[in-house]
Amino acid sequence: MPNDPTPETNGRSPNVQLGALHGVRVVDLTQFEAGTSCTLTLAWLGAEVIKVEEPTRGEQGRGASTDKKGVDSQYFMLLNANKKSVTANLKTDKGRAILRGLIEKADVFAENFAPGVIERLGFGYDVVREINPRIIYVSVKGFGEDSPYKNYLAFDMIAQATGGAMSITGEPDGRPIKPGPTIGDTGTGLHAAIGVLAALYQRQFTGEGQLIRCAMQECVINYGRISYAAQYLWGHAAPRLGNQSIMGTNSPSEAYPCKGGGPNDYCYIYTSRANQQHWERILKLMGREDLIGDPRFDSPEERFKNRHVVDEMLSAWTKQYDKLEVMRRLGEQGIPAGAVMDTMELSNDPDLNRREIFVTVKHPVRGDFKMPGWPVKMTGSKVPITAAPLLGADTDAVYRELLGFSAEELAKLREEKVI
Repeated sequence: MPNDPTPETNGRSPNVQLGALHGVRVVDLTQFEAGTSCTLTLAWLGAEVIKVEEPTRGEQGRGASTDKKGVDSQYFMLLNANKKSVTANLKTDKGRAILRGLIEKADVFAENFAPGVIERLGFGYDVVREINPRIIYVSVKGFGEDSPYKNYLAFDMIAQATGGAMSITGEPDGRPIKPGPTIGDTGTGLHAAIGVLAALYQRQFTGEGQLIRCAMQECVINYGRISYAAQYLWGHAAPRLGNQSIMGTNSPSEAYPCKGGGPNDYCYIYTSRANQQHWERILKLMGREDLIGDPRFDSPEERFKNRHVVDEMLSAWTKQYDKLEVMRRLGEQGIPAGAVMDTMELSNDPDLNRREIFVTVKHPVRGDFKMPGWPVKMTGSKVPITAAPLLGADTDAVYRELLGFSAEELAKLREEKVI
């Protein structure tokens, strides 16, 4: 069981709804995004996530891309909500002793340093397992532990390139394009979090922890599994098809221009290759019932062959309306359609804000800060989202409560630059 499973702990009333992972304690040595998105997910599910940082500058993401020198970057804030921050200089014996003390009281240990770094610090899996045999140890790297590229550095776009995502993104006659969402980073973090949840469940029966490895390249491959259906279908590597379905067997399947003419004034329209109903509904909506039964469009395969005619026809119709109106008209007729919504439109959407898909938190330096919330809604688990912590904000409280340090001991550690 976790360290603190009872709802009465921490001064809470038993009738206060707690997160699903309440009582699970995570020691978080992650940085940037691939690892931090894993521990962020665990925090949003109710785990106590203790981020252990270098005392003078903290995790590298704090200063990355900041618009104000000395102030935590928005990048960091988006990836470290609901966590605690403590500091420890792991290059000192006392700093390493502090980390060992935290590991003893933890359920999960997470890291995504460059290959070899965590071992040089003295906290590889074998060492951590000796300290706490029940620990679930999460290690995120760019490539698999036996890969020929295992010692190479990786960021999101490297994973997207080596995992196949770039090869299927872009126009047929154009260069490979990096998909916008960071599936290499956050996608790997989510895979890692799923592994943690499974390991926590399994530990209830075995009483033992385990090592979870996630390689960014391999997680991107998992995201692209439908492209392998296309490979089997056509007998060659899955191609780039622009906005067409990766299977390359149905039309319409495209983002069509809408009234307004802005960079995102488009609506994506898709018809299933399973039957003709979506296509016939489109024709009726456009007043082109005369084309029902036309052999050029009477099967998904024939429409794909004649997709340029289909696209011209749809574009002429969509340009009469704005993208939300196009989406509404099609949606009401049971036709799959989605307006292309940009980040500003999404973050300002009143419905998404009402449902806490976007939330506004209070940051001690930046003030109100709007950020995407946690999209998984659970009837029995509700965790209010709080702002990312300032560097070392929880050092005294955590070290006093978990490790029993006195005020005098904390002052001495600060004097020695251990914390």
